Amino acid sequence: MTDSPTFRTRRDLLKLASLFTAAGAAPLLAQRAARAQAEPVAPLRIGYLPITDATAMLVAHNNGYFEEAGIAVEKPVMVRSWAQLIEAFIAGQVNLVHLLTPMTVWGRYGSKVPAKVVAWNHMSGSAITVDKNISSVEQLGGRTVAIPFWYSIHNAVLQHVLKAHGLTPVSRGSQPVTAQEVNLVVMAPADMPPALASGRIAGFTVAEPFNVMAETQGAGRILRFTGDVWRDHACCVAFMHEHDLQTRPQWAQGVVDALVKAQIWIRDHRAETAQILSRDGAGRYTPHTQANLLKVLAPDPADRKQYVDSGVIRHPDWDDKRIDFQPYPFPSYTEALVRMLQGTLIQGDRGFLDGLSPERVAADLVDDRFVREAVRKQGGLARFGLPERYTRTETIVA
Repeated sequence: MTDSPTFRTRRDLLKLASLFTAAGAAPLLAQRAARAQAEPVAPLRIGYLPITDATAMLVAHNNGYFEEAGIAVEKPVMVRSWAQLIEAFIAGQVNLVHLLTPMTVWGRYGSKVPAKVVAWNHMSGSAITVDKNISSVEQLGGRTVAIPFWYSIHNAVLQHVLKAHGLTPVSRGSQPVTAQEVNLVVMAPADMPPALASGRIAGFTVAEPFNVMAETQGAGRILRFTGDVWRDHACCVAFMHEHDLQTRPQWAQGVVDALVKAQIWIRDHRAETAQILSRDGAGRYTPHTQANLLKVLAPDPADRKQYVDSGVIRHPDWDDKRIDFQPYPFPSYTEALVRMLQGTLIQGDRGFLDGLSPERVAADLVDDRFVREAVRKQGGLARFGLPERYTRTETIVA
């Protein structure tokens, strides 16, 4: 079971681009409105891709936390592409999904989808992986690097790193590039490790466990962890329909309560989490091996030491985990993300980005009422090793 969990075909990519337009979303939004009217107390229906970004939602389901919060929940629905996930969400077939944060910006402001971020799903959890003979960012000049999608934190962070090292991101397809340019191509994550092994690309950046897969298969090596570039950055976030937040606030609170409780449990049970998510777990939530998931969720301390000694991790004092969990959506992060996206090469419709106010987006895209209350119920931000304040300063280096 090794199907790609993003774009299986070019058709998926084109379909996603059409969904995130006002015209493409309109008929699906009409379906959602009709569904909401016909089923005003719909059970929780979770849609997800089989990647570690969905961890909190899947653990909350596995551990029965939604039921404990009084939420009727169906078995999470695994889909194989972002296009399938977003189509199901806009149409109301599912009412809780994890999305790459830039996708939520595109969805709300590019296609006017009435939905909001209610919590972070996880932090870090991604890397820049390269050919084994590459040891510096500069060596990517004149080469091709794969990204999972233009509207992804992976694309934004990668371009930040490339520019800091004097390289210019371009999108030239099969056309040649100069020694000071890096050609970016969208590729399905499952295709990235074999493409790297065959020499078709010089590197890729994506969510786990595909970076681990490239390592364990001998296809490549980690060049940088994205969490060592942008400290404690969010990757995927929990996205819910604004209609549910407004008309069923108690229900929405129960959903977020379960997600927050799951994140606390995951932090203390990382090895068990890998087993739950694996293809050998009772829920068979993902097609990945427990061994690969363990290297993400509960890595051997010797692995971290090797990364520090080799310079892959340049900020060991940050104590960044390969993947970590805390749910509060800091406004400073959303503001910094919008500014970064405005200066990032993005193919397709991006005109709406230029007119966005980072501060306005942080206040409008995110509804933090429920996560604040959920964190309070669990004992405060200290449960996640954080100071008791809902502000922070973003640290982004290269």
